[in-house]
Amino acid sequence: MTALLRYQSGLLLRSQRWLAPLLLYAAFIGVGVQAGEPVLGALGFTAAALLPVAAWTVRICLTQEPPAARSVVAAAAGRGRAHLAALLTGAAWPVLVGTVAVLVVTAVGDRRGLTPFAAVLTGLPAALACALTGAAVGALTSRPFLRAPGWSLAALVLGSLLALVTTGSPAKLAMTVLVAGARTATAEPPWPACAGALLLAVATAALACRATARLE
Repeated sequence: MTALLRYQSGLLLRSQRWLAPLLLYAAFIGVGVQAGEPVLGALGFTAAALLPVAAWTVRICLTQEPPAARSVVAAAAGRGRAHLAALLTGAAWPVLVGTVAVLVVTAVGDRRGLTPFAAVLTGLPAALACALTGAAVGALTSRPFLRAPGWSLAALVLGSLLALVTTGSPAKLAMTVLVAGARTATAEPPWPACAGALLLAVATAALACRATARLE
């Protein structure tokens, strides 16, 4: 699996297709987060903006291989393992970017009596919850479920929006916790939301890998 992850990461970095979601995320943060604003609210926005970026990055990783190369990798490692490596790569890079964003926003935000450690400990689970929820959206709106690029992109945008506003979504739960914390200036890490997002991502990955092995 390590070799597959290096292969997928190399493809992503060399293709420079990662640049568009990264710039989108930077634009979201630049417009939506201001220096000196309450840190928990800023961290909530930072986490929420990560969801569509993670979905987009996962879709990029699932579609970046030429069909011939994908067939070779599938023959060598198995379609399920190859698909899982693409999913993990697409989810890992947004998590890394989100971690850096949480640290930067914590440094420039108004912590209002919160320690930097408490703010980071609250922001990181929220970012992880949104990134994993976005990864699940990206997995469900790409191959093997949706192959047509137009329908796939439309489903990705709609799925990302629903994941942010639907009651019961781990991302919505994480944002709710941070918004409530911003009002009371109390840091409460959204671990239940993070755990729910992890379960959702694992279930979605298992479903996608099984579907890939059968449909492709």
